[in-house]
Amino acid sequence: MTLIKSISGIRGTIGGKVGDNLTPVDAVKFASAYGTWLKNYSGKEKLTVVVGRDARISGPMIHNLVVNTLIGLGIDVVDLGLSTTPTVEVAVPLEKADGGIILTASHNPKQWNALKLLNEKGEFLNGVEGEKILQIAEDEAFDFSDVDSLGTVTVNDAYMDIHIDEVLNLSLVDVEAVKAAKFKVVVDGVNSSGGIIVPKLLEQMGVEVVKLYCEPNGHFPHNPEPLKEHLGDICELVVKEKAHFGIVVDPDVDRLAFISEDGEMFGEEYTLVACADYVLSKTPGNTVSNMSSSRALRDVTRTHGGNYEASAVGEVNVVELMKKNNAIIGGEGNGGIIYPESHYGRDSMVGIALFLTHLANKKMSVSALRASYPEYYMSKNKIELTPQIDVDAILVAMTDKYKNEDITTIDGVKIDFADQWVHLRKSNTEPIIRIYTEAPSQAQADALAIRIIDEIKVVAGI
Repeated sequence: MTLIKSISGIRGTIGGKVGDNLTPVDAVKFASAYGTWLKNYSGKEKLTVVVGRDARISGPMIHNLVVNTLIGLGIDVVDLGLSTTPTVEVAVPLEKADGGIILTASHNPKQWNALKLLNEKGEFLNGVEGEKILQIAEDEAFDFSDVDSLGTVTVNDAYMDIHIDEVLNLSLVDVEAVKAAKFKVVVDGVNSSGGIIVPKLLEQMGVEVVKLYCEPNGHFPHNPEPLKEHLGDICELVVKEKAHFGIVVDPDVDRLAFISEDGEMFGEEYTLVACADYVLSKTPGNTVSNMSSSRALRDVTRTHGGNYEASAVGEVNVVELMKKNNAIIGGEGNGGIIYPESHYGRDSMVGIALFLTHLANKKMSVSALRASYPEYYMSKNKIELTPQIDVDAILVAMTDKYKNEDITTIDGVKIDFADQWVHLRKSNTEPIIRIYTEAPSQAQADALAIRIIDEIKVVAGI
């Protein structure tokens, strides 16, 4: 079963049987459900939806199915073609559109694709809205337009350039300082749309670009999730080219990782920490990340006199808490930067521009910048249980066991100790508890994870 339906959209592998995978029928069904929901939600007679895609091999097929389904519902489409997730998010309000669809499975391998759904602000739908769309799809409650009321398509392939202009015009992005620094940077675009937009941004900021896997053909040269074990090629090339650093994005350009000049990972968790450090140094304020993100953001925020809070995991939850707390920057520890002056969505382009400006101002190497931040190490594990075991009861028992510690239960159970933490989250689809720990050393993070796993086994009687 590789068709995953969630409040944020539908994701699956290409091919196979209807309802089990992301087949053409499923793509049409969920585009129909979204369009139908949008009609009810907006209450308007005539709607416009922005559609863009990453460079996946299945992209053109899914793209055509989705666009023509919206036309069949009488909805006008602004077709961005090859694009990025943040570019579509930026385009929706600029086009005064009623919603948006991004066709990307983000960091998943090439056999996957997905429909990510946006509202009129260019932001992801909330849980209530997502549930309504899933129900419409289940009921197949669609009403298509007659021949005189079909939608139209307007092709606009300028939005990656418009997005770059929006980033360069941000008040804290100093293009002249970056040009004066004469940076040389290696870019791994994982053969998707990041291979187009990231080098363009860098070149406009006066950066010398060395391209690696920047051909947008959808043939990912490595697992597209920007983790250390997948990035050997760029780590080697940064050293070989004597570059100042390397930039890695995922296929839809909402996750951002840096490689230091010595070929070592800067750390995805520290992408947000570095960008926040710069933003807070110029405009003090509050920050938000999710509960599974590094404590380093909290430390840096407090250094600048701000207040840090953690949300439940998921971009929509981070955004909701950022708005509530008037956070000036936030995001997720997976390299996702959310900067409200631009828009409320994870945007690698914004992150790159802020990071370059920060580095130009600091006049230090990337490895030295990384060493200037609090040292934390993470361990990510999971424990598989039998379907008969009550996972919720285990989480309640662990909460009770550590009731004298700082406990948060908005998303599973997070236990904050003085110098380390553990976050337990249950899977919605499998009898699994995910266990994230962080501590001042890798050995401590691993030891805490092992201890918690052993305690769960005792509670579960296994």
